[in-house]
This record gives sequence, C-alpha cells and structure tokens, in this order.
Amino acid sequence: MTCIIIVGTQWGDEGKGKIVDLLTNKADAVVRYQGGNNAGHTVMFGNKKFVTHLIPSGILQGTTSILGNGVVINPSELINEINELKGMGISVEKNLFISNQSHLVMPWHLKFDSIKENQRGKKKIGTTGRGIGPAYEDKVRRSGLRIGDLLDKKRFHSMLKEIVIEKNQLLELYLENSDENFVAEEIFLEFEKYIKILKPFICDTANLINNLIDKGKKIIFEGAQGTFLDLDHGTYPYVTSSNTIAGGACTGAGVGPTHIKEVLGIVKAYTTRVGSGPFPTELFDENGVLLQSEGKEFGATTGRSRRCGWFDAVLVKNAVLINGATSIAIMKIDVLDKFETLRIAKGYKLKNGEICQTIPQIMENFTPVYEEMPGWNCKTLGITNYEELPSEMKAYIDRISKLVGAPVSIISTGPKREHSIIIEPNKLFS
Repeated sequence: MTCIIIVGTQWGDEGKGKIVDLLTNKADAVVRYQGGNNAGHTVMFGNKKFVTHLIPSGILQGTTSILGNGVVINPSELINEINELKGMGISVEKNLFISNQSHLVMPWHLKFDSIKENQRGKKKIGTTGRGIGPAYEDKVRRSGLRIGDLLDKKRFHSMLKEIVIEKNQLLELYLENSDENFVAEEIFLEFEKYIKILKPFICDTANLINNLIDKGKKIIFEGAQGTFLDLDHGTYPYVTSSNTIAGGACTGAGVGPTHIKEVLGIVKAYTTRVGSGPFPTELFDENGVLLQSEGKEFGATTGRSRRCGWFDAVLVKNAVLINGATSIAIMKIDVLDKFETLRIAKGYKLKNGEICQTIPQIMENFTPVYEEMPGWNCKTLGITNYEELPSEMKAYIDRISKLVGAPVSIISTGPKREHSIIIEPNKLFS
C-alpha cells in the first residue's frame, strides 16, 4: 500500500495537476478531497490542453477517480465537465465515483456569494463567485443538502421546500424590495434531471477508498488551491472555505492518517497569487511583468491575472512544516530562463528591526529579506536530464531545498508531462 498526498505549498496554481498526471500511471486511484469548481488543474497531453475543475485529473489517463466527501459539488458544472471529457474521448462511466456525503452547491449559494462579495466593497476577499463558501457555511450550520439526498426524491423534495423558505427570507433581508425569489418546484425539477445522470456514479467512497488501501493499491490524494488558502492555516480572511493542507485529505476522503506514506509539496519556482490578500514578495516592476508573461499566469478557473513575485522561502518552509512534506516538486523553473539575477526571500524584517523566519499572524508592516542568486539566462524548456541543467539552476534548486527544509524529488521544466525530471533516490510509489 502506498498513499501519497499532493498538496500546494503556496497560494495555489503551483502545478499540482501536472504532477498528479505525471504520477497517475503508477497509481490505482486518484482522490480529490476538498474544494469545488473554484479550482482548476491544467494538464498538457501532447499539444492539447485539458482543464479539470472538479473531477480529479487522473481521469485523463483512465484511472479510478474519486470525489471525496470533503468536496462540494455543483451538479450542473460536474455534468458539463463529464460531457466535455466524453467529447474528448475520455472514458468516465467506469472510472468516476462520487461520495454520497459530498455537499451540494445550490442556486442560493451562488447568489449569496455574489451579494456578500459585492457588499464587502474595497475589502473583497476575491472569491471566484462559484458559491463554494456559502455551501461550506451551510455544511457547518448543518443545514446543507448532500448529493446522497438526491437518491430519495420524496425526502429531497421535503428538505428542499423547508430550506427554500429560509433562503427566501435571507434574500429579502439582503435585497430589500426585490422581486427575486427561489422557487422550490423549479429547483426540484432541475435537480431531478441531474440525478438521472449522476446516480450511477454515487457511492460510499470512504468505504471504496479503504477497500482499495486494504488491497494494497496505490492512491494519490489530490488537493485543490494551496496551503495559504487553508481556512485555518492560510492568510485569513483571504482564504478558501476548506482545509487545503495535507491533513484535510484524511477528513475529506475518510481515511486514517496512518495510511499516508508520502506528502509531496508542489512548489512554484517563484510565487503567484490570485485575488486579494497579503503577498510579501509581490513585484510591481518589469520583473513582475516578465514573470506573468513568461509563466502565462492567468487563472485556469476564472482567467484572472495572477499577481507575481519572487520565491518566498519563509512561506514554503512553513508549508513544509504544516503539511509534513516528505519531498517537494519544483515547478515552472523554465519560466526563469530570461532572468539575469534572481531573488529569494529568506526572512521578514519587522518594523522593530527584528528578523523572523515564521509568518506573522498580521502580514503587514514588514519587508522581505532577500538574497540574490545569478540566473542562468539560457533556454531550459523541456530538459529531462538533471545533468544537463545549467549549474546556476542547480544552485537555485539546492538553495530552495535547503531553505525550506525538504528534498527535491521532481523538477518540472515545461508544461508537458514529459518535461519532467524525477530525482533518485526519492522513489515515489516505490
């Protein structure tokens, strides 16, 4: 038995989808354990680009793909994704399993997400507007609907009517003198169509996953977003509404921590962030522009431009600690090919002059402490042999590894699956 958790160590968009795809051919199952369609995993097959938002990217190779109980599901978006995959000739029917305990993203969740974000004004969190936060709110309030509820039409209808009364009262509170209203019968008829399509995929996934583990199968647990968007450990309140860290895999999939062998932290060779929130190493000069253009830094889900900055070793060191990362994969390092000089933040200088290597709870009134390293200023896209990497790149990789406290097991030199170097003796799935 080998279970690996793949987790982002920054603010998401590190390249988790590519690594899941790279390792999928060695796995028996891939499990998504949190988030919803507010995430996007981009994978390159030859010259084709695939973006999955809900379904684990392992589906692209025909591997058993599981949506765990920690995921919140918009059934309309899930069905669209299933249809898109089918249109690409990718088999879904025998490979996709959905937890009956996954909570549903309902029409009111999208509406309230939009209303609340607009009401924040200048203090917007920067949500994707997909209704994910309000869906998790209802889950915590114990007033949510789960996908398994759809299997009993009479019960679902009754629950729906009760909830719609409450949501309409809230809607009236938020939007005074508005004619808008949620209609239970319309929603019920809409969801009746969804269940006809989704019913064959729904099961007790915790039982399924643990049975696979008992049989000695190899499983990848795929996280969405990144460590510092975690509800508890992220840059609160500019976070997502679920636990994105490695520990979230156990609750979000229904497995015990003793089953986990490896935690692979995915690290972008620089730093990016989408939406609002603190970003100590953010660049506002030509270097930031170059990172954005060379890295094609636009969100896979929303298309929003990503904020770009130098590599923050303080941030990733804390992520390695929180996740218990056994190794890291360094992604998009080829994006740095045109830089003559690179900078790494190795500490934060506080207002009183003190230098710290941990993340302050209030991320303001401090400046990054940088060290400079020479760039390699040559093309490295697609290199697959470690020995062929320029010495300056090797030094940069080694310095990151030392500063964050984790060995490097994978180096990505481009967007395609084959643009990868797997370093021995860190034998993932050995």
